[in-house]
Amino acid sequence: MPRPRSTPSTAPIQRALRQKFHLKRLRDGQQEVIDRVMRRLSTLAVLPTGAGKSLCYQLPAVVNGGLTVVVSPLIALMKDQCDGVAELGISAVQFHSACSAAELARAEQALVADDPLILFTTPERLADADFCACLAARGVSLLAIDEAHCISQWGHDFRPAFLQLGSLRDALGRPPVLALTATATQGVVDDIVELFDIPRAGVIGTGVYRANLHYRAEAIGRAEDKLARLLALARATEGCGLVYVATVKAAQEVFEALQAADESVGLYHGRLSASQRHEQQDAFMDGRVRVMVATNAFGLGVDKPDIRFVLHHQIPPGLDAYYQESGRAGRDGLPAECTLLFSDSDRSVQQFFLSGRYPQLQDFEAVLQLLRSRQGPWDEAELDTALDAIERPRRKLEVALNVLRQHDLIDPTAPVDLAALVNIAERYGHKAESDRASLEAMVAYAQSGRCRWQLLLAHFEPSAEHPRCGSCDNCARLARHEAAEAEAPDDAQPPPQIELPAFALGQPVRTRRHGVGTVKAADALSVTIEFPNGATRSFQPQFVAALNKSRAAPMSA
Repeated sequence: MPRPRSTPSTAPIQRALRQKFHLKRLRDGQQEVIDRVMRRLSTLAVLPTGAGKSLCYQLPAVVNGGLTVVVSPLIALMKDQCDGVAELGISAVQFHSACSAAELARAEQALVADDPLILFTTPERLADADFCACLAARGVSLLAIDEAHCISQWGHDFRPAFLQLGSLRDALGRPPVLALTATATQGVVDDIVELFDIPRAGVIGTGVYRANLHYRAEAIGRAEDKLARLLALARATEGCGLVYVATVKAAQEVFEALQAADESVGLYHGRLSASQRHEQQDAFMDGRVRVMVATNAFGLGVDKPDIRFVLHHQIPPGLDAYYQESGRAGRDGLPAECTLLFSDSDRSVQQFFLSGRYPQLQDFEAVLQLLRSRQGPWDEAELDTALDAIERPRRKLEVALNVLRQHDLIDPTAPVDLAALVNIAERYGHKAESDRASLEAMVAYAQSGRCRWQLLLAHFEPSAEHPRCGSCDNCARLARHEAAEAEAPDDAQPPPQIELPAFALGQPVRTRRHGVGTVKAADALSVTIEFPNGATRSFQPQFVAALNKSRAAPMSA
């Protein structure tokens, strides 16, 4: 493997930037990432949506030469990236299940002939031993992992091939790694740097704040009222937009309602055929459809810069998902609206999804018992039928099977490693707890009276201080309140207001989700409560019920 280089000359970089990519300068964050990649140093780049992450491997590929292997999670994303590179005159090929035999043959021929600078593939294809050996024989200069947060979010669930990327890197001769993502909490960062041995100095980020995104949340009780509000918001906002829903059923209902209102609308979810999904995505990307109603199956890698609004009809499972989905708005840097509509029933929908996500010890034991019920190897069709006969959730059994294979625990001739099995089950139990906490943080965000950006930034960058954004719904309410107080004469009577409870320092209060706590701070716009477990949360006053005012000391102004 080539040794790390000293700081690279800027002349070749600037020349390639102008002549090949037709750009005058690098954006914030790109320079530092590209400098490390040029020196063959493994790097994790956490750059916001629209910051130009792809250039961080494309430009070094052009300047340094050699083969850059890019691992992408979605075939549609990979195709767009490969086509974009080809338009720049950069040699590139792709290997995935959607390629025809002829396309694969041409790609293999180019690979053998040392033609491509960049090769796009999926983690599953890279896990193929023959394919991996072919790349190793050719020599890989850089292994780039696009949408690297999938290692943490998908690798432990239905795409375990992501977790194999560490060992596959070894099989490729340990080339330097460039992991790329727009969002990463500290837990996700820890997963990525551990898998690829990336030093902490190699984690480069410019922050997730984007001043052009205006966040707001609205609590709505009845389903019909929520749908009416969504229609009003979609109609009132110019430009194209995305409407995210949590279920296929909700997607169909919202789509039909918008269609009945003569809105230009498309529909995208995982139960549509591949051709239907591609048709709907193309119609939205080309501007033939103004509004796309979709589940979270839509969006990863969607590069449409002029999305003016993202509406969430139901809460997503956590702030990571919410930021990723809402962050698809305003990639051109112009103002965009990100609105969350939520009700009590949303939380139960996400809890249902979480309950069926991770396998338990009984699931691992059931699959292991099945695999060891015969001596010879299983035919995949036979195994599929046998799994159906086990009286446990099919989804959990599939995940358990993938994990057992990943940990080499399916050999019927070897003794059962019960300790390893228990350890794996406990690990998934911890992830289930973490996911439940993520959902509670999402609910708290929806109900909070704090600045929306402060809440998001505290999630992704907890060690930093973050000022109010001044543009979200809670900041706007505060500004109106302060302006009204400043303009009112000293002896003026306050205008009539909607009756809300008055809260005082030390007062016991109750919230629906978190139970009883004590008021630590309060004003007309928010109530900050400390709970018995030490957690502190901020709520809009309408989500807090007073318990005993007589025991409370009045709040100072």
